[in-house]
Amino acid sequence: MNELIIVGLGPGSPGHLTAETLDILAQAKELLLRTDKHPTAEFLRQKGIQFTSYDYMYERHNAFADVYSSIAADCLRRAAAGPGVVFAVPGSPLVAEKTVALLREQAAAAGVAVRIIPGMSFLEVLYARLGIDPVDGLMVVDAADIPQLPVDLAAALVVTQVYNRQVASDAKLALMELYPDHYPVTVVKSLGLPGEEVRQVPLYEMDRVPDIDHLTSIYLPGRKSRLQTFALTPLVDIMARLRAPEGCLWDIEQTHASLRRYIVEEVYEVLEAIELAAPEKLCEELGDLLLQIVFHARIAEEAGEFSMQDVIDTVCDKMIRRHPHVFGDISVSDAAEVVVNWDKIKNREKGGAPGSALDGVPGGLPSLMRAFKLQAKAAKVGFDWDNIEPVWAKIREELDELRQAIADGAPSKIEDELGDVLFAVVNLSRFIDTEPETALNRTNNKFVRRFRYIEEAVRRQGKTWKEYTLSDLDRLWEDAKRQETKKFE
Repeated sequence: MNELIIVGLGPGSPGHLTAETLDILAQAKELLLRTDKHPTAEFLRQKGIQFTSYDYMYERHNAFADVYSSIAADCLRRAAAGPGVVFAVPGSPLVAEKTVALLREQAAAAGVAVRIIPGMSFLEVLYARLGIDPVDGLMVVDAADIPQLPVDLAAALVVTQVYNRQVASDAKLALMELYPDHYPVTVVKSLGLPGEEVRQVPLYEMDRVPDIDHLTSIYLPGRKSRLQTFALTPLVDIMARLRAPEGCLWDIEQTHASLRRYIVEEVYEVLEAIELAAPEKLCEELGDLLLQIVFHARIAEEAGEFSMQDVIDTVCDKMIRRHPHVFGDISVSDAAEVVVNWDKIKNREKGGAPGSALDGVPGGLPSLMRAFKLQAKAAKVGFDWDNIEPVWAKIREELDELRQAIADGAPSKIEDELGDVLFAVVNLSRFIDTEPETALNRTNNKFVRRFRYIEEAVRRQGKTWKEYTLSDLDRLWEDAKRQETKKFE
């Protein structure tokens, strides 16, 4: 069985060739170069080392996959025909080299043994120039294989075989499916050579860097530090399994509309856990709320609308844009100025000021929450009292009008006046900086706890509710209050 020897020509400079590789190149009976568009090729000519280049294959085929397959097939044919065949590739044979992968897969069937000589790749130079430790996580991929990358890739990424501007443009479009448009990208060219260049640009400008050639690669830093500090993939995978044809029938039938009630319920269960100051319960309820978000994202992904990664990227981008005092060079003096800047940026993103000062308050919010937000919007344009005293007066006025409507026995008028009383109380909540929906929800939960205490007392005493006077029940209510006070002290 004849042997095919595969060597690497190093990242660029002939000085990066190993002594073993140089000796093999000089003694080869037939030396085949995947490409002679590499600085070491001229060095071989100067040394009088003869070689054949496969560059013509790139002109013969339209797709890189066909180029690589044809090179591997010809290389194996030559090796099978006689000994002393050496195949040389840029960099290291085992780093991002498609032809070598094909040769290793097909060699046995062709009756050829493969021996790979270790060599230095451009990655070693890249590590030094960018201060990278690959132990922290690094993936190396051919530009043509970017579409096969996982959407939640967290590790740093090196893209090789960026031969020209067209390849760079295609790679950019593929990467923009995985990363925000402005994601920092480092374009490295001619590493280890006199014309070496390292330039950082936003992703959307990646293909605009001048003089992109066969010695160009792309580096994208890992996303763990900013976008992904935990593993969301298991939950995403579980939801995909539940929604698959062989999954759960109930989950498969759900839509955005059918899930509305559940996401509202989960929000209120989170609020209850916060009120109870119960970390374990809060952890569980936040998980249930996250499940609803992943559920909606999965439905959207199946419809080709957006993915869970899009949800994460969108909110991360928004938070960075709206916090220029943290991620930019803007200075603020206090929290109030942060809010002012937030509103300005938000209006600019949405194309200017809204048509109405009340725009942006969803009609589907719970009524107390919606009233609070509507009043806050109106207050921003000056429709508000200067202090709290007129608010108290307004509540008294609305209560008097409600009493009169009840005395008049007019049902529609009673409803209107009760609504006015609640609206006025919401206004009071703004002045005392207390969110009314949360406050009422807290009171509801408190009522449930105390009422259940009374139910348990009634059961323990073996009586029926009818055997208790209102004073008896009131005493039990006060007992429940005292027990609750001790628990939260």
